Amino acid sequence: MIQIFGLARVGRDVEVRNTTGGDAVASVSLAFSYGRKGDDGKKPTQWVDAALWGKRAEALAPYLTKGTLVTVTLEDAHIETFQKQGGGEGVKLAARITAIDLAGGGEKKPALAPAPKPQQRQAPQRAPAGGGFDDMGEDVPF
Repeated sequence: MIQIFGLARVGRDVEVRNTTGGDAVASVSLAFSYGRKGDDGKKPTQWVDAALWGKRAEALAPYLTKGTLVTVTLEDAHIETFQKQGGGEGVKLAARITAIDLAGGGEKKPALAPAPKPQQRQAPQRAPAGGGFDDMGEDVPF
């Protein structure tokens, strides 16, 4: 079994669909950079079409937006063939996501209901000038 582990960017907003059995599956387009920068100043990119299954697909979909940086573990990596729009046959690397963590970037999609307003925070209390230890006795139990 081929596994891939690395840091990648989400290439487009995730799409969640349901199988006929009711299982959720999210299609995640991942861009892995590798190698040295070329003459154009950019590193080459390996694209992977990945699938995230189950409740994690539903829960993480709002956070997996274009540009989000993720650490990901992929299993069952394989080459798939597909029919190009202009005719002819193309190939792509595909895999199943077994672990994914958000590393930054991207934007959270707005929730269906407005989020509650955050409560105002109270100003923190300052410690006494002596560091707060002035009222302690000399007898330390240790």
